[in-house]
Amino acid sequence: MPDSLEQLQQQRAEIARQIGQLGDLRPGSISNTSGRCGKPNCRCHQPGQPGHGPNPRLTFKVDGKTVTEALPTPAAVRKAEREVAEFRKFQKLTQQFVELNTRLCRMRPPEQVALSPQEKKRPKRSSKKSAANSTTSCA
Repeated sequence: MPDSLEQLQQQRAEIARQIGQLGDLRPGSISNTSGRCGKPNCRCHQPGQPGHGPNPRLTFKVDGKTVTEALPTPAAVRKAEREVAEFRKFQKLTQQFVELNTRLCRMRPPEQVALSPQEKKRPKRSSKKSAANSTTSCA
């Protein structure tokens, strides 16, 4: 049995409340990078030596372009992890919010509004024959 309009409205209000209580959030993903630096005399260029890293980075999109932000300290990593996790909650809640609104829109009957005199008038058919239906020919 589908939920009633009232139940769906209450669920929507609860989701809106939860969205309002979200903390700082931002999109992106956190990953570690490793590699060799550009200094030829650095230890990372010696045979058998690992490269520098792992270096945590936050990657996200800005105007369609990928941006990478360094996370230099463990505190910065924890902060970014909290913000990304909060963004994932936001995505989930907004998806639920839209789905509930779609169900509400489908359940609500259209409003019965009286038609204006102009809307009541039916368009008149043209009494003129179209050129394509004309039987006269040009010589």
